[in-house]
Amino acid sequence: MDDLSAEAAARDGIFDFLVVGAGPTGLACAIEAQKAGFRVVLVDKGCVCNSLFHYPAHMTFFTTPELLEIGDIPFPSPNPKPTRNEALQYYRLVAAYYKLDVRQYHRVERITGTDGDFTVHTEDRFGRPGAIRARKLALSTGYYDLPNLMRIPGENLSKVHHYYNDPHPFFETDVLVIGGKNSAAIAALELWRSGARVTLIHRNTGIEPHVKYWIKPDIENRIKNGEVTALFNSQVIEITRDAVVVETPDGPQTLKNDFVFAMTGYHPDFDFLERLGVRFEGEDRLPVCDAETLESNVPGIYLAGVIVAGARTSEIFIENGRFHGRQIAAALASKVSG
Repeated sequence: MDDLSAEAAARDGIFDFLVVGAGPTGLACAIEAQKAGFRVVLVDKGCVCNSLFHYPAHMTFFTTPELLEIGDIPFPSPNPKPTRNEALQYYRLVAAYYKLDVRQYHRVERITGTDGDFTVHTEDRFGRPGAIRARKLALSTGYYDLPNLMRIPGENLSKVHHYYNDPHPFFETDVLVIGGKNSAAIAALELWRSGARVTLIHRNTGIEPHVKYWIKPDIENRIKNGEVTALFNSQVIEITRDAVVVETPDGPQTLKNDFVFAMTGYHPDFDFLERLGVRFEGEDRLPVCDAETLESNVPGIYLAGVIVAGARTSEIFIENGRFHGRQIAAALASKVSG
């Protein structure tokens, strides 16, 4: 039987369970394990819900409040679809209610040890090292921190952004938005409505079919009316200080440009998982883990949230990832009682 008791943890200076990542899914994992009687700690390189914090300031969720709830705490909102700020407040209140031990602004540099006695080596924002021991780990690191790079000349220029936040600074400028999914459509619309001259570039034949039903006709009508310029079946091949070069069906075009928003998606930190010994399957790099317990092929290391889906990042959201904590907590409890 695994020794996961709180008494043993306190005696040995070791936590029962450590969660890497304090987003909604990570918080849910910690809450469920804590409710099951385990001594839990979370570590995050940023603030609580760091990825949500870096979403566009005026973002509205695509889902309803009850589908964002964790820890059996109701999410009160006067809106049918809550805002980013409402969600951040909700998750702060939930973390405070459960008195979660969250070590914010501590980046995980490496993990050593084995099942039953892992050491998570961290570094704070001033470069000071630290270490936390834990018997079991859950990785809930999301994917929003690692954009899919185009790997073209000029992508490293300061005018190029892989994240969209607020349209105000781009009033009366020439802005290129790359992509054809929700994030690109939203950025293009908000930038246009705030006075930017917007061109949208997408490698496919049009706006993607799965773009949200209230966004898709809006962006398509703006394109039809000539308010947003769109080049489909096209891709950017070079970015310069004052222009972009686009390969189109009619040949290369050079467009005057001040700013680029490359909304090309994001991916999990596969390198970090590989260093821990996690194996992957298929071209989508699905990590090997038990479908019921979410324990990876590395004993004692569990996976939660979007990283379970590998490169298929559109399959797991807060709405379904929030239940991973219950699966993992049940697995931990079975090891104690087994």
